[in-house]
Amino acid sequence: MQIDQLETTLSPESATYSKEHLKQLASEQKYRKKWLLVQPTSSTSMMVDSGTVSMPLNLIMVSTLAGELFDVTFIDERIGDKVPQDLSGYDVIAITSRTLNASKAYAIGDAALAQNKTVILGGVHPTMLHEEACEHCTSVVYGEIESVWTELATDVILGKMKDVYRAETLKPMTAMLRPDFSHALGSKYAKKYSALIPILATKGCPVGCNFCTTPTIYGKSHRSREIGLVLDEMRYHQERLGKKSVSFSFMDDNISFKPKFFIELLEEMAKIGVRWNANISMNFLHKPEIAELAGRSGCDLMSIGFESLNPETLKSVHKGSNRLDNYEKVVGNLHKNGVAIQGYFMFGFDNDSEESFQMTYDFIMENQIEFPVFSLVTPFPGTPYFDEMKSRLRHFDWDKYDTYHYMFEPTKMPGEKLLENFVKLQREVYTGRAIMKRMKGKPLNWVWFVNYMMHRFTKKLKPETYL
Repeated sequence: MQIDQLETTLSPESATYSKEHLKQLASEQKYRKKWLLVQPTSSTSMMVDSGTVSMPLNLIMVSTLAGELFDVTFIDERIGDKVPQDLSGYDVIAITSRTLNASKAYAIGDAALAQNKTVILGGVHPTMLHEEACEHCTSVVYGEIESVWTELATDVILGKMKDVYRAETLKPMTAMLRPDFSHALGSKYAKKYSALIPILATKGCPVGCNFCTTPTIYGKSHRSREIGLVLDEMRYHQERLGKKSVSFSFMDDNISFKPKFFIELLEEMAKIGVRWNANISMNFLHKPEIAELAGRSGCDLMSIGFESLNPETLKSVHKGSNRLDNYEKVVGNLHKNGVAIQGYFMFGFDNDSEESFQMTYDFIMENQIEFPVFSLVTPFPGTPYFDEMKSRLRHFDWDKYDTYHYMFEPTKMPGEKLLENFVKLQREVYTGRAIMKRMKGKPLNWVWFVNYMMHRFTKKLKPETYL
């Protein structure tokens, strides 16, 4: 079959996209199109894209898919890679974007369009605001790329792009390829990546917190990979690195949502000697046996969104899995099993008062939370919370949508008081004395170093930093 015949067969009108058609079309390419994949940096003043950064798993998945059909060059601006001004060596410029680096992604897209390149934008922000993103690219990938890849790749080969690629149904994770890290690790700056290897076991979250983008990106159903595939990926990295104690960081938004799956995964991980950390919901961490299993399976740290010590605030953001009467029990169970806690706390809700800061300080100190992380409430575009708060937002400068800038004034506290207390809390939690109290009896590891860095960082903070 000739290329022109395939164009007719695979036209948008017929919508007959399949792996078989794509494979045949790819085999008849006289020229493998060249892709430039870009992870943009952000311009935030906070420590978001500085120092050691995580390997960008989502973009690595794009390179894994694209590398089978096209020539791929991988650029990560966060570690020092530079996007060339002259893009004549590439056919497709694919850029991933969050809200805080959207303006940078748009600038790269505009420059590429001016050079007549096919420009693809994907990631959280282009999904949540795809109409806006369409002004800076040829096509937007809505949500995950795996579920639209056959259609997208076919259209790239044929040179007939759609404005938006959006899957009617999301693919099961059993179809997910093992990520190929070679493109990212090929950079001369790759040593700036964290030693933690990103890995994915599940996608999606049915909980529906009104400030969260996950249900839109990955769906409200909770999908999971076969446990054997997750373990195979871990063993691959153990073999690649020549050691058993490889450290993994789960990128899942809610890995523990299905207890049976989570428990079985951890039981199997306990047999292979890896270390790991993850974001996790508190929905059943109050059970001592779960914390014991986490410690036994190699968990170094759990990232937990405590969010607030105010029950009315938790109710207002639909954080049903957070029960205040379980907070201390959850912390105690994890600490008994040698698991450190990265605790997330948000401020700026309408129910917040000056007392909220003191309550949070007391909770952190009394429970020896190893790595407290503080943020200001940020209604992200496309979420129900953004629509609810839009008329009250101070600005729509995406560069400042990093959860560290003041977005709106709470009803019970003037903005100046909010920022004054926000700075005071961070400074007090990270004084030398407070660090020693929180970390007393803890093993000497990287968490101590993080605390030292936060001590230096918070000393420089001022209320105007967050404006």
